[in-house]
Parts: sequence; C-alpha cells; structure tokens
Amino acid sequence: MSVNKLERLLNLTAVLLDTRRLLTAEELRQKVEGYPPPGPAFHRAFERDKDDLRVLGIPLTVDKVPTTDPPIDGYRIDPDQYYLADPALEPDELAALHLASLAVRLEGLEDREALWKLGGLDPASHLDVGPVNPSPAAPETSSGVVASLPVDPALTPLFEGITRRRSVLFTHKGQERRLDPWRLDFQRGRWYVSGFDHLRQDERNFRLDRIEGLVTVTDEVSESRPSQPRTQPLQAWEIGTEEPTKARLWIDASRVDSAARHLGPYVRRVGNDDGSAVFEMEVVNFDAFRTFVLGFLDRAEVLDPPAWRSAMVDWLKAIAVGTVEGSGRPQGGTANG
Repeated sequence: MSVNKLERLLNLTAVLLDTRRLLTAEELRQKVEGYPPPGPAFHRAFERDKDDLRVLGIPLTVDKVPTTDPPIDGYRIDPDQYYLADPALEPDELAALHLASLAVRLEGLEDREALWKLGGLDPASHLDVGPVNPSPAAPETSSGVVASLPVDPALTPLFEGITRRRSVLFTHKGQERRLDPWRLDFQRGRWYVSGFDHLRQDERNFRLDRIEGLVTVTDEVSESRPSQPRTQPLQAWEIGTEEPTKARLWIDASRVDSAARHLGPYVRRVGNDDGSAVFEMEVVNFDAFRTFVLGFLDRAEVLDPPAWRSAMVDWLKAIAVGTVEGSGRPQGGTANG
C-alpha cells in the first residue's frame, strides 16, 4: 500500500511522540510506513521529513543514542514541548478569544484551529460572538476584521525563546546580542521584544524590523526574569534607539495620582511631605519624554539629568517668545546604541 508524504509525516510524528527513548533513523524506517529501502533514497527522504517537521514548529529532539559505538543520532519528540497545556478557559474567556480572533488577524495566518484546540465555544453560553466554523470546508467571512497585524520573521523564534525560557541570539546595529526575551509588544505599527540584554547587562527593548538577519534560539536557559512581570504596554519614551537614560521627574501633589496611574507600578516613585512625588524613569526617546512632561504644564519639573533639564527650560523659553529653533534636545543629544 502506497503512503503519501503527509500520511508519512503524521505517522513519523506519532512514532516520535510515543517513544520514551531515542530512535535511530533505521528504527524509524522500520516503524514508519512509506520510506524507501535502506540507502541514499531513504536518507534523502528522511532528511526532508526532518526539515518539514522543523518548519511546522514541531520540537524534534536530536541526540546521541547511549551505548552506541560509534555514536549514532537518535530522535524523539518531547510531549511536554509538543502538546499545549490545557489552560482551562471558561466559556466567557473562550468567547473573548473568539471575538479577538475575528477582529484582529496576523497577516497570512488563520487561527480557527487553535481556537478549537482550546475548547471551541460552548453553545450553552448564549454569548453572541458570531459564527464559529469547526470545518475548514465552511469558510468564514473576514468582513468583521478591523485590524491585520504584520508578521515579522523574528516573531516565531522570539516567541519560542519566551515560552521555552531560552536565550536568543541576533545582530543589532552590527553587534551580536544575547537576549533573555520576556515579552513581545505590538505598538504604533511595530513589533518590539523586551528582555535582559547580556551585552548591556540590563533590560532593553528592540524593534524587530531593525534586527539584522535571523534570530537563533539557543539551549541556554534564560535565568533573568523581572521580579514583577510587566503587564502594561510600553510607554512612548520606552520605545526608541537612544541609549537608556535615567530621568527624575517631579510631579505636583495635585497630579501625582494621575501620573501614578499612567506610569503604572514599574516606575520608582519617591513621595515628599507636601504630597508631591519624584518619579524615576528609564528613557530611550527624549522627544516622547518631553511630550509627556509638557502634558502636566507647570505641575511637572525635570530634575535630572541636568542636560535634559536645561534643554526643557531653553525650549520652553523659546516657545514663550516665539523663537523656537532646532529640536529642543539636550546639547550633544543622547547617545545611540
């Protein structure tokens, strides 16, 4: 009986998932129907199948089989890495996911199958979320889509690094970076990755379309994790290419609560006896920081760094007399890196 390529791949995946030990290529040839006899034709077919599994995102483990001499490669798929853990979503949570998948799509990707793997929708929930089609034969209209997010090639390896807690390698501005990725953000039409940068020994944000070449997931475990995982989007002054600068901003008592809500719990705040407070922020975009400060009018004051304080004062004086020239940036700008 002839076996087509897809059926062979499915059988190969099933065998690799069902084994607790590494299987050699010859053992797989014997267990999986559809392979040619031993020889060059089998090895070419097996190599193509391995490549196809990796392209499909299947975590194929390759290691040396114990007690073999000379060493022989063995293969298996770790079920813990292959299967999605059941998140035990409630019907209303599934409905919210379905609404999001209807309204926002990643370009070129369909998510119906993933929704059904998560449990589909409970018909008894009585939540009006539009039609759900369990069958690919019943195409769904895309008229409800209100946004389509671009897909960057770096998304897949970065997402893998985040979920597997592995460091990633990539080149940025001609320098090789090793990053422990923590989160991905899509803001202002761009994808960003945040994490611990081993070159700078500090947290950094990188714009994905400025990464040069491929992103590689390493076997190095990502040890660095923020003590308080961030849940809110990046602020405008946290998105940029300037060297991070610690800024101290004084806020009047009448605006402290508003500032605190806007900045969230991730910005250090030091209160004063009169009710005012000083917020310490890490800034990589001076122009966005200046815009934020101006929103408080005379209820905010830049304390540090001195060059930024002087730049703000000079710029405001120039506005007052109507002679604004230049960019209103600190002398010498901020270092890019």
